[in-house]
Amino acid sequence: MLVYRVPGEPSRLRATVWRRLKAAGAVYLANSVAVLPSSVEAERTLRKLRAEIEGMGGTGQLLRAEALAGQDEVVAAFNAARDAEYDEVLSRCEDFQAELDKESAASKFTYAELEENEEDLAKLRRWMDKIRSRDTLGAPRGEQAVEAVERCAQALDAFAERVYAAEAE
Repeated sequence: MLVYRVPGEPSRLRATVWRRLKAAGAVYLANSVAVLPSSVEAERTLRKLRAEIEGMGGTGQLLRAEALAGQDEVVAAFNAARDAEYDEVLSRCEDFQAELDKESAASKFTYAELEENEEDLAKLRRWMDKIRSRDTLGAPRGEQAVEAVERCAQALDAFAERVYAAEAE
């Protein structure tokens, strides 16, 4: 658990701390009180952030905490945060599939389109890897998102086959 205070101005300091905590997968229990599931990586991340906060002129305390009551609510908060990220991935997968469908309907079977879609799939996979690394408590939407990214990969493989066939003609 990280309990911190940053100077009120400039506001970018608060935004920087918030972004760092969000990227680590932390959830807020209260204003300026963020938690991560216990791990060596989480401790390292929070120690580094605490040092940054002090460099900004703020203060921070890093605590190892155990929930005596309300553990289910904390787990639910972590899983809800991950599920929200997985929902974004699912939405992007729908967009990816729609783009392939649009290009197929227009018979745009070119290497340029294939390369662009390969880059988009690589971004999706990197994003999923980041979310999965934060999903230490097993959010319910995780498997659905993994399956959606795999369907995107399969659809891209099918699109690639059509690009190769168009080249052969």
